[in-house]
Amino acid sequence: MKSNLRIAILGAGIGGASAAVALRHAGFNVEVYEQAAAITEVGAGIGLRPPSIHYFTKWGLQEEIERVTHKSVQIEILSDQAEVLLKEQWPDLTNDPNERWARLIHRADCLDTLINAIPTEYLHLNHKVKNIVRHGDYAEIEFENGVKVEADLVIGADGIRSLTRNLFFSQAEPVFHSYHAYRALVNVDETYGLATGDTLRIVATDKVNLYLLPLKYRKQVSVDITVPHHDRTGRPKVPKEDMLNQLKNFHPDFQKIAENVNNWDVRALYDIDPVQQWSNECITLLGDAAHSMLHNQGQGANMAIQDAGILAECLLEAESVAEALQKYETLRKPVCHLFQNLSRQFHNDKEDTFFPEKEFFENK
Repeated sequence: MKSNLRIAILGAGIGGASAAVALRHAGFNVEVYEQAAAITEVGAGIGLRPPSIHYFTKWGLQEEIERVTHKSVQIEILSDQAEVLLKEQWPDLTNDPNERWARLIHRADCLDTLINAIPTEYLHLNHKVKNIVRHGDYAEIEFENGVKVEADLVIGADGIRSLTRNLFFSQAEPVFHSYHAYRALVNVDETYGLATGDTLRIVATDKVNLYLLPLKYRKQVSVDITVPHHDRTGRPKVPKEDMLNQLKNFHPDFQKIAENVNNWDVRALYDIDPVQQWSNECITLLGDAAHSMLHNQGQGANMAIQDAGILAECLLEAESVAEALQKYETLRKPVCHLFQNLSRQFHNDKEDTFFPEKEFFENK
């Protein structure tokens, strides 16, 4: 099946790129189609958890991913006056007590590591999907540039507004959560000593979450400030003062960090409700297309990477594409739906843990 299977991945974000790397490592022929003219990734720093790092190692990318990450063993929750309220070790997600850590990285560096592992001749830019028609056990994809391709397996890694999901599995619209996320990279010395060492530090009030995630290899800090807002525009053009007003009672150094950034990347926060079916005989969803979630648990990228690893393993083990997709969906749906639901819990300073998933993973 490996040598003859025609696989088309729609989308070259972290999910699509992970799928391409995983499947190529497993010996499959893969073509990746991306609607953008260039591969770019904005956003914030993230924590790659051990299950995700295991796949980078399996795919031969351990040295590359370690070069652009550093290990973090705990997070700290701060008050809005910069007092440490809680120190907490990362939870065990693998049943190995030595793996209570995360490797901190910026999303752009994670995506670059994956894209650099895909030969350029298999990555097709400027290919926006116009339509997908399923013919039993294969599908035909039509792109807006006039190109048509056939595939025995179509992987819809086309994000929160997935056309693949809309055509075959769910027409439910993304859900707006009345928050904006302001994201930027700043130099370490521009955080006034509030971002230190290898520790993710988080301020959580009843309305505002502020993240300071150190990126030691860049000598920078990823700053992410989440505040309430009514503007539903995906990338809203809103004045910085809307966010600064939410910080008016914070420690002055937090206010200075926010004031000194001139170019915030601002996003309205959307996710999707859990999708009940991800796959048919020859089409499946992966990453945000299947289970887009809010950033509150820091698991969106991790889930996409692990989707890719599990999907490749299922295709190697199964007798048919349909069998593999059913097994993949069965394995991935419970944990992804868990994190989708948990990610809708905005953190506050009354919590006794930042990791509500501990109850599920450490007691199973």
